[in-house]
Amino acid sequence: MKSCLLKVCRLLCVTLTLPLYLVELTGLYGMYKRVFPLLAYNVTFSYNDKMHNAKRELFRNVAAFANDDGGLRLLEIGCGSGANFRFYPHGCTVTCADPNPHFEKYLRMSMDANTHLTYGAFLVAPGEDMGEVKDESVDVVVCTLVLCSVSDVQRVLREVRRVLRTGGAFFFLEHVVSVSSSGTHFLQHVFEPLWYYLGDGCVVTRATWKDLEAAGFSELHLKHVEAPRVSRMIRAHIMGYSIK
Repeated sequence: MKSCLLKVCRLLCVTLTLPLYLVELTGLYGMYKRVFPLLAYNVTFSYNDKMHNAKRELFRNVAAFANDDGGLRLLEIGCGSGANFRFYPHGCTVTCADPNPHFEKYLRMSMDANTHLTYGAFLVAPGEDMGEVKDESVDVVVCTLVLCSVSDVQRVLREVRRVLRTGGAFFFLEHVVSVSSSGTHFLQHVFEPLWYYLGDGCVVTRATWKDLEAAGFSELHLKHVEAPRVSRMIRAHIMGYSIK
């Protein structure tokens, strides 16, 4: 019965999103990609306040992965507006990559506000194809609230392993699908089609921890957490780091 109800409700939601689907087909959805960085930039402040403790815990040992000369080369995939800069250790060199070039304006604002870091290039590139980044050229890769919207999670993780030096670390914080017995799980599957368009390709039903387990890292330190005071649709999170 629950399965049938879910399918019916999801079908209704899909029907409601048909105009958005047509907008995407005609290419007009590209206009939203110009607006989305502004929305994301403003949401960042609220999310960072709510996840401050979680992010401090996540990034507290980033400096431990500095290379032999004491430098720390950090690549952030899907950097958006630079919401994580404040949590990075003093002096590390940050290279930013994002497929949406319209984030650069807000990214520069975050750079100006976080002068404790050194910044490399801003690469307009998806996480699945970062050819401009050389093999084994970074010590740390960071990815937060990104794997929900990439087209191929496994391909992104292969790129992460390619650019990381041996012994380097991949830090992640991602929202994931809730447990199947929960009401949130039901809501995620019903409203996923609408959320996809509002969230610029965000998929709320991914079990991303399975991709990380299958990615071939030598170590995986992962835990499931509940994000406080955020929408039920993205309350279930995973956080941790993997070592190449």
